[in-house]
Amino acid sequence: MSLSPNRQSGAVVDDDRVMSFALWCKINSLSQATGRRLRKAGKGPIFTQLSDRRVGVTVRNNRIWQAARAKTEADNA
Repeated sequence: MSLSPNRQSGAVVDDDRVMSFALWCKINSLSQATGRRLRKAGKGPIFTQLSDRRVGVTVRNNRIWQAARAKTEADNA
C-alpha cells in the first residue's frame, strides 16, 4: 500500500478523493452560485462527472486550480 506524500497534521490526504460540488464550494469559501458561474465560464478546476446530474472535484485538481490562481506582489501592483 502506498500513501500519498501530502501530509497535514499527520493525516494523509488522498489526491484522488472526489469532493462533491457543494464541499468544493465550501472548502474554497465560494457560494454555490459563484461555483456554478466559475464552472460555466471555464475558470474553475477540472470537474469529474459523477453521474448524469452530479459533478465533483478531486483534491488534486482543486490544489492545481488554487495554485494557478495564486497571486504574487508583482501581480497586485
